[in-house]
Amino acid sequence: MELQDIRTRWNDVLDAVLEVDRISWLAFFDARLSDFDGITLTLDFADSRKFSAAHEYSETRVAQQEVLIAAIKKVLSLDVRIEEE
Repeated sequence: MELQDIRTRWNDVLDAVLEVDRISWLAFFDARLSDFDGITLTLDFADSRKFSAAHEYSETRVAQQEVLIAAIKKVLSLDVRIEEE
């Protein structure tokens, strides 16, 4: 699967996250998908950091990654690791 394929279905992934946990959805809804090497999906939160502390969920994202990984597995049938830029 290519990065563009993941981008195409990203809203479906986020919907699956929201079904499980709204906090997780809040932590990842503004992520930009910047790279995928077949194993690691790299997320960029540069845009959300422009809004300062109001949108800074980096500590929360670490705790919520398993929800995102499970949603990616459910929607895309992919086993991934998540990394932040």
